[in-house]
Amino acid sequence: MLSTGDVVVAAAATGFSVACSCASAFNCLVILFSNMIAFPRVLFRGGKDMAIIAIFTKNRPLLYALLKLSGRLAIKILCRRIRVNNPALLQQPGPMLLAANHPNSFLDSILLDLLFKSPVWALARGDAFKKKTHARLLRQLNILPVYRSSEGVANLTINYQTFDACVALFGQDQIVTIYSEARCVNEWHLRPLKKGTARLAIQTWEAGIPLTVLPVGLNYSSFRLFGKNVDINFGEPIHASDIPHESTEGQRLNAFNQLLQQRMQPLVYEIDKHDKKTRSQKLGVPVGATEKIGWALPALLGWLFHWPLYKPIQQIALHYFGKTGHYDSVVSSLLLLLYPVYLLVMSGLLWLISDSLVTALALLGLAPFCAWCYVRTVRPQWSAPPTFHCSRHAEN
Repeated sequence: MLSTGDVVVAAAATGFSVACSCASAFNCLVILFSNMIAFPRVLFRGGKDMAIIAIFTKNRPLLYALLKLSGRLAIKILCRRIRVNNPALLQQPGPMLLAANHPNSFLDSILLDLLFKSPVWALARGDAFKKKTHARLLRQLNILPVYRSSEGVANLTINYQTFDACVALFGQDQIVTIYSEARCVNEWHLRPLKKGTARLAIQTWEAGIPLTVLPVGLNYSSFRLFGKNVDINFGEPIHASDIPHESTEGQRLNAFNQLLQQRMQPLVYEIDKHDKKTRSQKLGVPVGATEKIGWALPALLGWLFHWPLYKPIQQIALHYFGKTGHYDSVVSSLLLLLYPVYLLVMSGLLWLISDSLVTALALLGLAPFCAWCYVRTVRPQWSAPPTFHCSRHAEN
């Protein structure tokens, strides 16, 4: 139960874990520690590098594992409840392609990466790779670029390289996430699927790799609040034998897309953005009066303690991202990044004032607990309906 109050707490099992790890929305936190982490500095060029990229994930450093552990603890506050319809699939190794909808920017990738036992690679929009420094860091973070055809024919060569890299990863029994709608929109609706997922799956099968394509439906109770409820639904897997081999390439792509759309549709909740009743029925978490009364005092303390951290972050995010579909992910990431620093500073001040190390250390556990109480019993589950689109994302 470690994590923050009116703020997304990223608490950890130990002081070091809390201090160093409850860092950002998993991908962001590793960026900050990238110079400390023993990732090989492999630049994405295609060819021989594909095998290197696939192999190095088998030797993840200890810090990466600690960050993932603390991130899993932090998720208990970031999300009031995460409900998975088939949790056993989270333990499955690759080769696996997660074909998901994309309602909540990079928070989608964060959740999948944290929940799966194995590392999860992701495909992200190509414009994030324009700067060489950003590109190098993103590739070290298990993130590869992909462009839409509308973004220029010149970029299609990079897509070929990315897909070749994914095939190499699948050859190493890795897991990759692709967003089959090809764009991110804060909504409860499955959009028509693009053909990138089909192309990648068929290319992998043609390479003789027994890839499993797992349909994924991500459903959030809110796109503006932390302490949200999330339903992650896995559908019936798609295998090479499900797609006719004797047809033309175009027919195979269409057959795959029709099957994927068919299997994803029931996984994604279709809810009008103004229909709060249906949202409550599908995604609400009932909180009884006894629970509210029992946790009232620690919840109040959690709000008071974390307000000085949360409020400035909220205002900054509203100013720069309030009218975009990235607001929720940005707030969550900033809170996760800054919380360990805030917690250590406050604990240090308490130590100086009280001259008691025991009291200061106790704060490291009590503050996240009070945060959990606040999120569980007081924090609203709903917000105003979203109206924003994210940048085009993760598929061609």
